[in-house]
Amino acid sequence: MYKNFLRFIPLLFKFAKIQEVTRSILFLSAFSFITACNWTTGVFEKNLEFNDHEWSSSVKPDISFEINDTVSLYNIYLVVRHTDAYHFNNMYVRVTVKEPGSVQGKTGDYDLELATNGKGWIGTAMDDIYDTRLLIQPKTRFRKTGTYHITLEQLMREDPLKNVLSAGLRVEREQ
Repeated sequence: MYKNFLRFIPLLFKFAKIQEVTRSILFLSAFSFITACNWTTGVFEKNLEFNDHEWSSSVKPDISFEINDTVSLYNIYLVVRHTDAYHFNNMYVRVTVKEPGSVQGKTGDYDLELATNGKGWIGTAMDDIYDTRLLIQPKTRFRKTGTYHITLEQLMREDPLKNVLSAGLRVEREQ
């Protein structure tokens, strides 16, 4: 009986090694699957910096991005980075959207609230720089696949608009 048990021990080690290898392969497969997935909701974000921290009305950033999914809903944000020295609580911006294959775009004007009298600056701060992400188009469905072009234009009385570091766009898939 004892001799039979001694013969069985090497088989146990081989079996244990096979289980370890199997566990390792399963772990690596699961890890690879998880890391290969894109867990972020952001589809696209691009911010354009302004020279001398001034946004002139003649500078109209044109941002293009691809849409391949016309079934999902998207949230569209304007992203503004400014300093604490920015002179206003808001910013008027004109946004023009051109669909793929379209010559003329659709335009909308937005009054972006950057600060409130009670709370101060809106957005995240790092020292005296504020990043503000403002939702301008919630639950938007793009009708066509292809490249969309969005042009941003500041409409403020101060020209150039001082203490604005950058402006941009963020498109997120709705959860």
